[in-house]
Amino acid sequence: MHWQIYLSGEIHTSWREEIIAAAEKENLPIKFFAPVTDHAASDDCGVKILGNEETKYWHDNKGAKINAIRTRKGIEESDIVVVKFGEKYKQWNAAFDAGYAAALGKSLIIMHQDDYQHALKEVDASALATVKNNRELLDIFRYVITGKLVE
Repeated sequence: MHWQIYLSGEIHTSWREEIIAAAEKENLPIKFFAPVTDHAASDDCGVKILGNEETKYWHDNKGAKINAIRTRKGIEESDIVVVKFGEKYKQWNAAFDAGYAAALGKSLIIMHQDDYQHALKEVDASALATVKNNRELLDIFRYVITGKLVE
């Protein structure tokens, strides 16, 4: 059986590439999905495809809707949804992704540092696990897929 895992949230570090490489190294049967992580492409896709807008609101609105097509499909088709909250920016879109995944009854894993514990308490409460780093995340993947713990 292959697992489908959607990696949502923070786009300013290489956490996705690191977890994908670690899962591949262990030959875990996972197919990963993610949003577009090219920030400029994600921000500007709406106006690049559908034409310019005079106001930033409509510029962002077009892009958000086009990005939502990919996000919805990725979340809906995943067995597990991971949402990482990074330290550099407030990721409101990540919180929305977590809520959408929870509403669909997806197995949800939230990743963040202790500094965000209070701000994300409702998001954390909807998750089946809350982790701080890729090692913990990989350990969960390994356990749920193989039933084995690292010794």
